[in-house]
Amino acid sequence: MNINELITIVKNKLQKEIKIQDLKIEDKSFLHKNHKQNQEGRYHLKLSIKSNELAQLSKIESTKKIYNILDLELKNYIHSIQILLN
Repeated sequence: MNINELITIVKNKLQKEIKIQDLKIEDKSFLHKNHKQNQEGRYHLKLSIKSNELAQLSKIESTKKIYNILDLELKNYIHSIQILLN
């Protein structure tokens, strides 16, 4: 899977499960390119999410919800994920 396919899948899954007002997904893999644990085909994503639904939850509950939605992608394609909730 390439990064564009992954971003599309992540975006669709999150928008299907959470009411989101704004969502930005950035590929930050280049920041980790020379790291010893960097793996080909596993990416580093930064999610910036504005959601009234998530705002009603604690940060831990919001993060858990996102991790549950993206479980398959986290296990197979995402090495690192940064989540910013606005």
